[in-house]
Amino acid sequence: MIEERLRARTNGVLVRTASLVARTGVTPNTLTLLGFAGMAVAGVLCAAGSFFSAGLVVAASCTFDALDGALARASGAASVFGAFLDSFLDRYAEAAVYAGLLVHYAWAAAPWGVVAAFAAAIGSLMVSYARARAGGLGIECRAGLFARPERLAVIIAGLVTGFVFPALVILAVATNATAVRRLLHVRLLAELPPG
Repeated sequence: MIEERLRARTNGVLVRTASLVARTGVTPNTLTLLGFAGMAVAGVLCAAGSFFSAGLVVAASCTFDALDGALARASGAASVFGAFLDSFLDRYAEAAVYAGLLVHYAWAAAPWGVVAAFAAAIGSLMVSYARARAGGLGIECRAGLFARPERLAVIIAGLVTGFVFPALVILAVATNATAVRRLLHVRLLAELPPG
């Protein structure tokens, strides 16, 4: 109930903001590219150890990511390629942040940080892949808790508070658990008798 109200309120804000942005002539794909560029910058900041700044940049980039779809609908510019580009760059954007953290921990000679960043990156990609592949097989797959919004919330919180390693450990465990949960979900649905 609370989640539905929050989602409705958030969607209302996005629609109003997207309507204002639509008047500027900015395209949804431009917002998608800006969001990706911001995440790439955040990755560089992570590599340099500027975690707080990286967290702020990730949060700002999420605004572009949330707005591009709303703008596409508000401006009537929704397209198959735009939706594909958004999903495509989302994977690279998230990977850029993990790559920056991996580089940071490698430079700092902190092997457990490298392992956590790598495991979180793999888990995040597998969560997204599981949903996409299941969708390609005609199976709806949103099982598990750590979809992209939850992952971004944890990474932003970790970066701005300085608790980066604990955030990575949470992500490493939770994303891979979600990926396995989706595997089991698809297995269950695939084995159901037709009809």
